[in-house]
Amino acid sequence: QVQLVESGGGLLQAGGSLRLSCAASGRTFSSCTMGWFRQAPGKEREFVAAISWSGGNTYYADSVKGRFTISRDNAKNTVYLQMNSLKPEDTAVYYCAADGDIATMPTSISDEYDYWGQGTQVTVSS
Repeated sequence: QVQLVESGGGLLQAGGSLRLSCAASGRTFSSCTMGWFRQAPGKEREFVAAISWSGGNTYYADSVKGRFTISRDNAKNTVYLQMNSLKPEDTAVYYCAADGDIATMPTSISDEYDYWGQGTQVTVSS
């Protein structure tokens, strides 16, 4: 079992930066692929980024590639999403997710993730 709590969201202007954190509890965190997803008002949830259990493999949506960076600190049971050059279209609720299977490769498929956080709001004004 893994419980996830996101933090770091906020309101900022376009071009700014923000770092989201996702604190996990549960002894299997260090073995889990972790992902970030987002959902904008009136839209479906979409994949943002994922990272393998070791941090050695990462995967990004084309819309954020080169601007966002996912990382993790297994000693702190935390995964991060560094977001730079933010755009108004990045406005959404951002969710952290964990794949309950051990040592899988990062994936953009939301059904592969078994545990989800409550989300943190990111609002980017133009």
